[in-house]
Amino acid sequence: MSRIEHDRRIDYIEFPVADVAAARRFYSAAFGWTFTDYGPDYTSFEDGRLSGGFRGGEPAVSGGPLVVIYATDLEASLAAVTAAGGLITQAPFDFPGGRRFHFRDPSGHELAVWSDPPNSA
Repeated sequence: MSRIEHDRRIDYIEFPVADVAAARRFYSAAFGWTFTDYGPDYTSFEDGRLSGGFRGGEPAVSGGPLVVIYATDLEASLAAVTAAGGLITQAPFDFPGGRRFHFRDPSGHELAVWSDPPNSA
């Protein structure tokens, strides 16, 4: 995108984490994100659409915005998050736009994963 297309859009999300390597392992295993390391205390991620980073040496802070990830297969994402070491904080539930679940990553951040309603095209 050109600079004008970036204007007033979320461009990057950064998470404080105590252990950068652990965050990298979790998000790689759970979601297949790719990473570029900038030393032991910072790694940048690409999820295919948005970029962000994990900044080491700081604990997660509870509260704040809820980051929501889209998945075409909610159950497969639930299994991947669990297998990678995530803690499910809200089991899958229906909401007007589809279905979602919430989880806490190994660093302590709470995120959600959502999908379209069953049988939607």
